[in-house]
Amino acid sequence: MNTDKIRNFCIIAHIDHGKSTLADRMIQLTNTVSDRDMKEQMLDSMDLEREKGVTIKASAVRMNYSGNDGNIYELNLIDTPGHVDFNYEVSRALLACEGAILVVDASQGIEAQTLANLYLALESDLVIIPVINKIDLPSAQPEVVAKEISNLLGVKEDEILMISAKSGINVDKVIERVVELIPAPKGLANVPMRALIFDSHYDSYKGVVAYVRIMEGGLNALDNIRIMASGIDLRPVELGVFAPEMRAVQSLDVGEVGYIATGLKTVSECRVGDTITNSKLPASEPLPGYHHPKSMVFAGIYPVDGENYTDLRDALEKLQLNDAALEFIPETSQALNFGFRCGFLGLFHMEIIQERIEREYDLDIVVTAPSVEYEVINKANIKVLVDSPAQLPEEDEIVEIREPWMVLQIISPTEYYGTIMELARKRRGIYKDQEYPATNRVQLNFEIPLAELIVNFFDELKSRTRGYASMDYSFAGYRPEKLVKLEVLVGGEPVDALAAIVHKDSAYHKGQALVTKLKELIPRQLFDVAIQASASGRIISRANVKAVRKDVLAKCYGGDISRKKKLLEKQKRGKRRMKMVGNVEIPQEAFMAVLRLEGD
Repeated sequence: MNTDKIRNFCIIAHIDHGKSTLADRMIQLTNTVSDRDMKEQMLDSMDLEREKGVTIKASAVRMNYSGNDGNIYELNLIDTPGHVDFNYEVSRALLACEGAILVVDASQGIEAQTLANLYLALESDLVIIPVINKIDLPSAQPEVVAKEISNLLGVKEDEILMISAKSGINVDKVIERVVELIPAPKGLANVPMRALIFDSHYDSYKGVVAYVRIMEGGLNALDNIRIMASGIDLRPVELGVFAPEMRAVQSLDVGEVGYIATGLKTVSECRVGDTITNSKLPASEPLPGYHHPKSMVFAGIYPVDGENYTDLRDALEKLQLNDAALEFIPETSQALNFGFRCGFLGLFHMEIIQERIEREYDLDIVVTAPSVEYEVINKANIKVLVDSPAQLPEEDEIVEIREPWMVLQIISPTEYYGTIMELARKRRGIYKDQEYPATNRVQLNFEIPLAELIVNFFDELKSRTRGYASMDYSFAGYRPEKLVKLEVLVGGEPVDALAAIVHKDSAYHKGQALVTKLKELIPRQLFDVAIQASASGRIISRANVKAVRKDVLAKCYGGDISRKKKLLEKQKRGKRRMKMVGNVEIPQEAFMAVLRLEGD
């Protein structure tokens, strides 16, 4: 198709503002899918995406639209992930577009993720089409939200489209505005081919399927291609477009969006953000902006039944085929035996992987409390990366521990200003500044340690603000902090899976809270069990789980006191002997107790 008639665009919005519903209505209006085959959230293929109402994997669809000017336009809609954990994928998807539809909920207004994705779109120099959705809700305030968007983007309030994606009100005007305002692709057709990979998935028949936007040149089904970062040369199994199901084509021209089935066996060989070129006439340099996504949160995943270890490894390997950001290495724990240390992009990514293992592979697993990656400088002045408390060197070997810090933005109604400030201060947050994007709404900017952010912060923020606040965060860098290893000893034996790296000032409170929690969770044995918390080489808290005692005096009816003393002494000796050989069974809930502790 003539490049002038192509429009590549995406939809950006906060979670649950109607992005997938608007995509559904566009697919229906352009007759891309027949009404018989249509279903809600057409582009969200995973059950988890439908349940959580959030796009996890990017997807694309090609629609043909007859414009009011009589021309037929090719509209390529790239659906982007909606969560902060998948920020890198969003940035790559935006690079594949020339414009973006900014969807804002008429009852909720601008939220943190709206702003984060909007700033990414503006950095990529995209044309923004603002749209206010859900105008038919009883709680809708379209005029108020229009004022917010007008202040933010500098557009006139009467130019902002008012729509209802669910009932289809004014969706045709959105498509017409895409054709009018979003520019056609500008790439040159007669130069070496360069295609941007903005997502990929694994297909058991076709191998890794790369979702691409042809930025320059063109690609024929018989051409050999090169993936530039990994240097792999191959002949594609198939070229195609999304309609929205995969449909094979003979060629992809400049400006078009489609897929290349590579036949590769792992997604890590064909990563998001990489460049594909022709292996006979290669481009001199790849497209800018590619980097390897960095794991931010780490946790141990162990099978409940040790016999399922190989099944868990197979499950993780299969998940890694579809998700290159997941990293894992084998790990052993004294308490939990054999398992894997896994790296995730964030807590939401970790939750998705955990649910997929349990659902898709029917495995019962124990997930240890998440931790972050610290930089440790030892006495030899060597930097060591530590993502588990068990890896932390001895205290006399450490010169400095550096902790990852994040830039945090919270958008909330102004009435919750005080409670948000208190929460951030409690979690070692440093207040930077504030802005008022609209009347009665405040954006608070903080710097906060990632370790404080990953444990219950979002849940507590939502409960303190009745669900009205939203947050977004990005990596700020590593900073030296006074950190210590908090160890838990059960019956005198350290339990590595319960250890944590905490700030020195809060070690005492966290140790005390953890010991109290464990005392409730660890069942009584036939002997006394001591639970202790230790930090900086000293015990900071202790509790005893009392032994279960049999009433040995039950058969004594009156009589000599010496008989009773003899029986009690015999029982005491038995308990002492049992304590020397007895093992304490620690229930799974105890390993999650670290997670449920309130941040101090």
